[in-house]
Amino acid sequence: MAEKSDFYVPAEHLSDTSWLESKITHDAAQAESGSRITSAIAVDGSLMVVPVRDGLPSVRYGYAQSAAVWLDITAMEQQKQERFVDPVALGKAVNSALISYDLPVAGAYVRQGVSIRDSWRESLDSLFRTKKIEVNRMNQSLMSLLFLLYGQPGKPATSLDVNCPEPTCGERDVAVSDPGTDCPGCKTRLFPTDALRIYEEVVEDGSNESPLGRLMQVVELLVVVGLATLLWEQSRGQLFRNTLFIMDGPMAVYGPPAKLRSRALNYFQSMCGESAGLAPFICGIEKTGTVVDYASTLARHNVLAAGDLMTVDSDVIAAITNSDNPVAYGAETYWGRKFIYRSTDGRTVVFTVLPRKGPPYDDRGGQAHPSGYPTLPAILDVIDRTGSSMYRNGIVPVSLAHSQAAYPIGVGTDVLRLAARQKLGLGPSGI
Repeated sequence: MAEKSDFYVPAEHLSDTSWLESKITHDAAQAESGSRITSAIAVDGSLMVVPVRDGLPSVRYGYAQSAAVWLDITAMEQQKQERFVDPVALGKAVNSALISYDLPVAGAYVRQGVSIRDSWRESLDSLFRTKKIEVNRMNQSLMSLLFLLYGQPGKPATSLDVNCPEPTCGERDVAVSDPGTDCPGCKTRLFPTDALRIYEEVVEDGSNESPLGRLMQVVELLVVVGLATLLWEQSRGQLFRNTLFIMDGPMAVYGPPAKLRSRALNYFQSMCGESAGLAPFICGIEKTGTVVDYASTLARHNVLAAGDLMTVDSDVIAAITNSDNPVAYGAETYWGRKFIYRSTDGRTVVFTVLPRKGPPYDDRGGQAHPSGYPTLPAILDVIDRTGSSMYRNGIVPVSLAHSQAAYPIGVGTDVLRLAARQKLGLGPSGI
């Protein structure tokens, strides 16, 4: 305590808040009953890296899974009005799908004589080819969805541009088709998944939980791509235009795969058309972060009233991030724009939403005004209608997706360690 220092915490130093009034829209949720969203699909992921056994602390195995949950909002609301909830009816209102994937992340290699980075590269190529998203009439591998994201709805790309991962080779933007190809410069085998550049964060000594997290965010995005495309192709005039796709966390791609940001933005904006109405309806819900803390403080000091929507423009970003260059915020990572909303029941929700045209952020500050986001009223209406107490300021679809994707603490860890030993051939005889 003798060495105590004072630090500046923006969320705890609001001082004068009158300057925020011009950025607040009152009674923002005004969706008409005829155009209200009737269903939601929420996507969430969870990961866990476990040490295989006590005698080999450097050997770690990674598990991750992504869940998609479909919720019939109309059926859920009907049960709210009943005196006694019908569990059968409520069960029919929810449908879920889960994709699980695993790989050795540190201390174990796909074969002798390869580095941990190349082991990851080969593992990701195999994983993307074998793991499929299977739901209703959809049966597509992660690899096919990756090529789809690099193309247009209904027209997958035929190749991906890949930089050679060898440090001594300068080949860049090599066109790699689905089977893979050899680098024209050094003959290193190149995989389509190298375009994600996840291997760049893989280290020899470490748990490599960070690159596993990058992989999980890519898979979550591909799940949304697959499900949105399915509805766009099969029921563009009905289900697609009445369904909200919700991602747990912001609509952003961080780290080496960040170039997917522009791919996602262009892909979903290309789905807009007269037959689709205002769709696609897509948002990301944030549960943690500096903006969430700031929003909670605003609500606590009654700066935001029920039904208020606050624009998070460069001035607000500067206040939250304590930055002297707020214009650059989000330009390289976000494909949705942040807003703060105080729901009609008092919850404070930070979410991102897709602009109709153009990027949400750029080097000139992007599109901050709500007028660039015509799907906002319908999304706010869903937030109001699906409040959840399962976590602070929660909504039901995200809560359901989280419960499907989360790994159980304690016993779950022990089970995953046992499974990892068997997968790596380090069974009971080596304990």
